[in-house]
Amino acid sequence: MGIYSISLSFLLFACVVLSDDLPSIQIKGSKFFYANGTQFFLKGIAYQQDSSANGAIATNTKFVDPLADEANCKRDIPLLSELGTNVIRTYAIDPTADHSACMSLLNDAGIYVISDLSNPQQSIDRGNPQWNVDLFTHFQQVVDSFANYSNVIGFFVGNEVTNNASTTSASAYVKAAVRDVKQYIKDKKYRAMGVGYAADDDQDIRNQIAAYFNCGPTEESVDFFGYNVYEWCGEKTFETSGYNRILDFFQNYSVPVFFAEYGCNLPNGAAGRIFQETGALYAHNMTAVLSGGIVYEYFEETNDYGLVKISGSSATKLEDFTALQQQIQAVNIQGVEMANYNPSNQPASCPTVNSTWESSDKLPPTPDSDACSCMVKASECVVSSSTDSSNYGSLFDYVCGSDQSLCSGINGDTSTGVYGPYSMCSDQDKLTYVLNQYYQKQKKVSTACDFNSSAETQTASGSLDKCSQLATSGNATDSGNATGSGSDDEDNGSADSLIPGNWPLGAVMLITILVSTGVVGL
Repeated sequence: MGIYSISLSFLLFACVVLSDDLPSIQIKGSKFFYANGTQFFLKGIAYQQDSSANGAIATNTKFVDPLADEANCKRDIPLLSELGTNVIRTYAIDPTADHSACMSLLNDAGIYVISDLSNPQQSIDRGNPQWNVDLFTHFQQVVDSFANYSNVIGFFVGNEVTNNASTTSASAYVKAAVRDVKQYIKDKKYRAMGVGYAADDDQDIRNQIAAYFNCGPTEESVDFFGYNVYEWCGEKTFETSGYNRILDFFQNYSVPVFFAEYGCNLPNGAAGRIFQETGALYAHNMTAVLSGGIVYEYFEETNDYGLVKISGSSATKLEDFTALQQQIQAVNIQGVEMANYNPSNQPASCPTVNSTWESSDKLPPTPDSDACSCMVKASECVVSSSTDSSNYGSLFDYVCGSDQSLCSGINGDTSTGVYGPYSMCSDQDKLTYVLNQYYQKQKKVSTACDFNSSAETQTASGSLDKCSQLATSGNATDSGNATGSGSDDEDNGSADSLIPGNWPLGAVMLITILVSTGVVGL
């Protein structure tokens, strides 16, 4: 199959291209390739301070964009090069920042980038998942900000969003994001950039997650799959680490798979890491199936996984820096020429929906700001501009608790794949929808659109019927209960009270997915 040594082939190739833009990495079957047909393997480092990677929950919504500070990049990139790094992973990017200096420095050093699209303020929350207009807009902006850099391999739409059997419903929203970001890149006529997902290694659901993001139409499935693996700790073997299981499972996977995070720090912390697993990861039996990996992480922080300690403008190598450097220098990766590679692996079958997997292959709708705007304009009762978002929850609870059918247009059920046409709107627009539904049900009595001044009436423009048609024109999974107009006088009964209250809605209330602003699945 045309086996060759990566080290010599790439060095000859690099001499030609390093003074210019790096050639874009291509995907064929389950492998990455350079433009000249040489197979590409990730020798990566996670590069972001104060990130919520490694399965951590974000507790601070602020973040530092690692590619927006030229001085820091000049400090760190030479050290990354000493480690033989050819790709970095970033976890949170400010799309309004100037990344040109750092991206140029990375390009000159032969280093590619894979970036997460989310950040601590904007991500799909595993506890209350949504895929909405605001989040899609942010993802688009990140894509836009990196589209012109040839050394961007692609993006992760999420990191460990589903991390156990109780959060599997979140995967439907993540996969919808994969679908829509892929289509956005295509619609913008950008060069090919991959869209993937980084998964947790939870033994109860890891096989379903890998299958789910690989199954179905190509337009909906990931271009690559990242696997966060911390099973090889200290001295282990191929068998005791579980690497044999990983190899067997992904043998027939149809897109590239790599370790999106690895580097266990047990039992002796970062200083005790010997990176024995690095040699195993780049051994021939593994590289025949996997495409390398990304070590977690460059910066030493309180979780004690760092390779380098930062103090002001200086960077100090730690003990595990040398250990990783030695392991990387010792590898001799064997690859295949693209021209001689004829992939035959097929996409996986989607996992069965049951008590341990609650995401069907029918995905949430594509966010459509025009449809949401249309609905708001066609509503006679809307959220007051003075209403703080922290009060949305009690309003949702009250209206949906009084009559759940009033909220069917904004709810979603990942098990059945049925979603209201406005389930993809922002929380404010969703609240306007349910307030207007309530107002119509109450025959438009003045007190039905007040809620202690949290709502106000307006002159409606347009018809909710037409807005619903607009919302569902590109999607086929609406719940069908979102029609009507701003002047609908249908009597659907009355509620017992006209003031917001705390309603114990229980597990049946899907509305809880709408009101959380915490970020736990970054």
